[in-house]
Amino acid sequence: MEIANAAPAITHGTTSTILCCLCATPIAPNPSNTCTSCLASTADVTRGISTEATLHQCRGCSRWHQDAGKWIGCELESRELMTLCLNNVSGLRKKKDGAGGRVRLVDAAWVWTEPHSMRLKIRLTIQREVVSGTILQQSFVVTFIVRNQQCIECQAAFRQGSWKSLVQVRQRVGHKRMGMDFYFPDKGKAARFISFLEDVVPMKVKSSKKLISTDDKSNVSNYKYTNLVEICTLCKDDLLFLPKKLARSIGNISRLVLVKNISNVISVIDPLTGQTGNIESDAYWREPFRPVITAARTRLTRFVVLGKDPVFLERNMSKKAVGKSQRSKLARITAAREADLGMNDSQMEECSHLGYLMKSGDVCVGYDLTEAQLVDDEAEELRTSGKLPDFVMVRKLYGGVASGESDAAKKRVFRLQRLDVKKGEENTRKKKKDAEMEDVDEEDFMQELEADKEMRTRVNIYKSDAAAKGNEDKDDGEDEDDQKITLDELLDNLVLDSKPDEAIEVDDDMETNQGAFISEGERAAKDKIGYVGRDEALHIVSKDTAVPVAGNVWGKEFMDKDGNFL
Repeated sequence: MEIANAAPAITHGTTSTILCCLCATPIAPNPSNTCTSCLASTADVTRGISTEATLHQCRGCSRWHQDAGKWIGCELESRELMTLCLNNVSGLRKKKDGAGGRVRLVDAAWVWTEPHSMRLKIRLTIQREVVSGTILQQSFVVTFIVRNQQCIECQAAFRQGSWKSLVQVRQRVGHKRMGMDFYFPDKGKAARFISFLEDVVPMKVKSSKKLISTDDKSNVSNYKYTNLVEICTLCKDDLLFLPKKLARSIGNISRLVLVKNISNVISVIDPLTGQTGNIESDAYWREPFRPVITAARTRLTRFVVLGKDPVFLERNMSKKAVGKSQRSKLARITAAREADLGMNDSQMEECSHLGYLMKSGDVCVGYDLTEAQLVDDEAEELRTSGKLPDFVMVRKLYGGVASGESDAAKKRVFRLQRLDVKKGEENTRKKKKDAEMEDVDEEDFMQELEADKEMRTRVNIYKSDAAAKGNEDKDDGEDEDDQKITLDELLDNLVLDSKPDEAIEVDDDMETNQGAFISEGERAAKDKIGYVGRDEALHIVSKDTAVPVAGNVWGKEFMDKDGNFL
């Protein structure tokens, strides 16, 4: 006698049904002879899909390892990090398993984890066809363990001689210490740095390369590149004696000029007429020249202004009309060396472009050409014959520096912020000498900054303790000094010695909204990704029970085969 294994068929009119092998519910015939409810309770939709994976993050640069040595930067809860996590879930990309069922990812959401747990969690919702025409849906949590691993760039940063391109910046002047080396991991970054230098200073570059290794089979060679960047030897406030051809090309300016400032061009000014001009970088390097007097502290002489008479020029050296603004700034200054006061009655008179800043009793620094020795032979011949001015004013001194006070630096109304510099072990005597030289260089820079308003526009200056106490120099209003620093230019400081904040009474509503200050899920919401908050994450189950999809219709895919969200 033959026994049939199939479920008994029941005919209702023209439709045939069978009984479920588990619950005996009448259902339409299917290969498993099971209803969808029993099938969902016994089937595992997540089979073949890993629930744990490992991600590697570089502790130095916080980038994540992608594949084949590639590292990408991703923020937590971001769309990019979600794509990286889904690509590391094995079995998720299979469209068909061994039994022939299709798998589709329909949703993914971040799950809150402890900040220092070194874990990332996402909740995935997938659909799978378990039998022909029957689709089940199930949600489960995938945990990613974060491991620390150095990327290639960070490994190279800790090795000696790992650089690929070197940029040596040099300025060959005697009164300033200018020499720095910059190491870069590749040639492109060094080229971008050199391009930046070309936009801020007149310079020229000499490049060379050294062969480190070569592979004859693949015709690949490893080189190290060295770039020598030489900055022009001119500095701010240097006294120049221009070549005759160059002076004519920039507006027929006087050959004796001061360097006003240096950017990608060299700006000069005639100290006697106030006429200005610009020397292009190419013009300078075509025929380089040295300053006749460098702006070193030892070359500057202190003068005391005894009086002045306004000078109104109709035409300057180039026979062009003088502008009204510049015409009112010229003055004939009567000054004496500060060292000669009380010793002799020696006085000097000369026109100056800084005349509008001066008044009787002011102290300024400048070049004393009566006792100077100029390096240019032609300029020295003109000086000895009396065809050059007796002195050239460079800048005016303010505050305690002008009166010669020993604590003048402490009485300034402004200060600068400094970077924390780590210094190595050095000889005590050398360390003390370097500290003294740094103090001198800093004081010179502060004096230049105090007397140049245009220079201060590129520097953040802050109020000092002297400004907070109201120790500001009083202006008698006799002359209009537009270069003097004012309190309106200063930025406020962060006061750390203020009184503690008053205690705030915390009510029940504020305790309830305490987590509102934490930006959890903010980035996920910005990228339109689901997020399971802290309270819900504590009660979330690792795997939900599979449920049948209504109408057995596939849901929309969460991402395409290229890793893009849909």
